[in-house]
Amino acid sequence: MSDLANSVKESNKNTIKKETKTSTLQSKESTSEKLGLDNPALWYSGGFIALFVLLALVDGELLSTVVNTGFSWAVKIFGPYWQLLLLLTFLIALGLAVGRTGRVILGGIDKPEMDGFRWVAIIFCTLLAGGGVFWAAAEPIAHFVNAPPLYGIQESAQQGAVNALSQSFMHWGFLAWAIVGGLTSIVVMHLHYNKGLPLKPRILLYPLFGERVLKGHTGALIDACCIVAVAAGTIGPIGFLGLQVSYALNALFDIPDGFTTQFIIILFAIALYTLSALSGLNRGMQMLSRYNVILAAALMLYILIFGPTDFIVNSYIQGVGSMIDNFIPMATYRGDEEWLSWWTVFFWGWFLGYGPMMAIFIARISRGRSIRQLVSMICIVAPLVTCFWFTIVGGSGLAFEITNPGSVSSAFEGFNLPGALLAVTSQLPMPMLISILFLILTTIFIVTTGDSMTYTISVVISGETEPNAIIRTFWGVMMGVTALILISLGSGGISALQSFIVITAVPVSLVLLPSLWNAPQIAMKMAKEQGL
Repeated sequence: MSDLANSVKESNKNTIKKETKTSTLQSKESTSEKLGLDNPALWYSGGFIALFVLLALVDGELLSTVVNTGFSWAVKIFGPYWQLLLLLTFLIALGLAVGRTGRVILGGIDKPEMDGFRWVAIIFCTLLAGGGVFWAAAEPIAHFVNAPPLYGIQESAQQGAVNALSQSFMHWGFLAWAIVGGLTSIVVMHLHYNKGLPLKPRILLYPLFGERVLKGHTGALIDACCIVAVAAGTIGPIGFLGLQVSYALNALFDIPDGFTTQFIIILFAIALYTLSALSGLNRGMQMLSRYNVILAAALMLYILIFGPTDFIVNSYIQGVGSMIDNFIPMATYRGDEEWLSWWTVFFWGWFLGYGPMMAIFIARISRGRSIRQLVSMICIVAPLVTCFWFTIVGGSGLAFEITNPGSVSSAFEGFNLPGALLAVTSQLPMPMLISILFLILTTIFIVTTGDSMTYTISVVISGETEPNAIIRTFWGVMMGVTALILISLGSGGISALQSFIVITAVPVSLVLLPSLWNAPQIAMKMAKEQGL
């Protein structure tokens, strides 16, 4: 009996050991999965970004040569395609919103998951980003000094200002907003919430290729291309935030404009957007977005009242009218390819890179919204508000320049974006306070873009809608550190990255293409299912 008892005891010990070992292995596997370590997209995207930074450190000239060659090739070969892709995306999205498909509810729930103000605030702060502050001051004056080729030089300074605003509206208006969620969000929301597919860029190609893109290295490469594009598009503004705010602090307070100041600014931004990303959609992201929209609205109202009010109102109305009147000619203009490569096609490449990842982010915050609500906000309301913002900031600069030639254009010489902004704010009442508030606004815009993209990349890598803290922290810190390394090499490192963004738009634009016909098919199918 004792032998039998010992045998049973020994057997139980072995069973417990095996169960413990199995449990430990499962725990390790689940941890690996949670961190995304078993996802090839992590290694492809992370490895590529690391290679880019390594080449920048080892041989910056070689990197610039390679990037500039790729940039020239991308804008020449793909520029016409991108112009048509953005135009068709906008027009098809409008068609879906206007028709019976506009009443289709997305996300598998009847009522919106997020209230209207918070939804709008997050969309504005994520998509407009810091570019909407510095470029709002700089682009109109750039087009005023050097007239866009479609318009040419005007005898009237007033008409030249309207044309400059109109061209800026084209770059930051309807088409720019449409490509980051006009059609792709419809496809992603249907496939994720109704079909149960993961929130990954690869699902945009699922209607075309089926199960093949959901597993294996093909799907991982698709995800990696989109991650690299959006990471590059986010790292660039983080780096420029350091350079531009450092310049502004030097101009305002004589703080040394060097790497130490830039380092502190970017370190502060990293901490802020990483903490925001860790807090999640319903806390930090919403809070930052809400306060930033309130601050932006307050600054708009202040400048509208105390700035060149008549010029702002008249220029906005006329500029929007001019853009609509010349909409197709501006969208399809191919007369000066060199000008296009540094303006229209450059911006299109930048916005295209955000397309798939923004579709995932919009899908995550837009459950319960109709196609009409989604398209109206992203493709109509947001662009018109953006145009008004450009008129408030850039239009004021044009009014000051017309009244006092050189007051803004001189500060902008050498393509000095923060110089143009400070030249505008310095001519307003309480210039010091307004300049500081604009710097705060810019910083929070970059932070809200950083936290939303950190969150979205983490979702794609981990495969979870609420990624764990480690993976969110990793991507947030990694993008910030990359920006720091690049600006430590001088502004050329960030400039190379900005040009590289356009190259990454090449594969991403191919991922977005099927949405032109998949979104209408899905919308019509859902309209039938919902009895519309």
